[in-house]
Amino acid sequence: MRFAYAESMCEPAYYLPLARAAEAAGFDTYLVPDSVCYPEHSSASYPYTPDGTREFLEDKPFIEPFALMAALSAVTTRLHFATFVLKLPIRTPVIVAKSITSLAVLSGDRVSLGVGTSPWPEDFEATGEEWKTRGARTDEMIDIIRGLAVGGYFEYRGRHYQIPRIKLCPVPARPIPILIGGHTEPALRRAARLGDGFMFAGGSSRELQGCLTRLRELREEYGRSGPFAIYASSRDGYTLDGVKRLAELGVTDLVVGFRQPYTRGADTETLQTKLDALARYGGAIIAQRQ
Repeated sequence: MRFAYAESMCEPAYYLPLARAAEAAGFDTYLVPDSVCYPEHSSASYPYTPDGTREFLEDKPFIEPFALMAALSAVTTRLHFATFVLKLPIRTPVIVAKSITSLAVLSGDRVSLGVGTSPWPEDFEATGEEWKTRGARTDEMIDIIRGLAVGGYFEYRGRHYQIPRIKLCPVPARPIPILIGGHTEPALRRAARLGDGFMFAGGSSRELQGCLTRLRELREEYGRSGPFAIYASSRDGYTLDGVKRLAELGVTDLVVGFRQPYTRGADTETLQTKLDALARYGGAIIAQRQ
């Protein structure tokens, strides 16, 4: 079992010391969320809160993910970084490919790209991208990012993107893992067919087990085998017995956080409170893992 630390929407000055503390506590990965803007008016709901409200996000500080991961990688030596998750289809594929390959090179191949489609039409309106084609464009974008990340000239002729023969330089020494987030059937199919792993944003143990069972079925359907990362947040992740149960279920990367971020208003925890939580978990759980 590997351990991934999730902390976001906090005072931006906390991020660098938190990354250093997470590395010292034995965490393997630091997860970075993505939010570009908050609309003044919206009728859309948020799929990861019980009542669908998203007002808690207003005025919460979000640093652009690639900028933040670059800064965090500069003050750490071992810690891996992953977006959890990047709203891929509100961006353009060549720019994302350039950003993630540059980050991979600068960090020494310590990055993974977690992607999703975004549940909010306003994200697409604000960035000038089409909402209705988001799923199909995500599929094509994954192919383009992978093709450009290996180096050499690459050309793509798809339904939504036409990329002339171009190449990026530099590119990383190893492939960048692409992880797929989302709990819907299309997201699970995308993860099984195209992903190097799956990201479970949170929910009950029954929901997690259902997603993992369906993923196994779909991977078999698509004829895919081999290593496949499962990032999952679960209440079971805070005891040794719970960690063992999650490992038996198939979770490879346990997502751990120490506060409920889905609340309105500013984060009032001090930096020292957060640092203490990291150290306690590192000593009680990570250091005791079998």
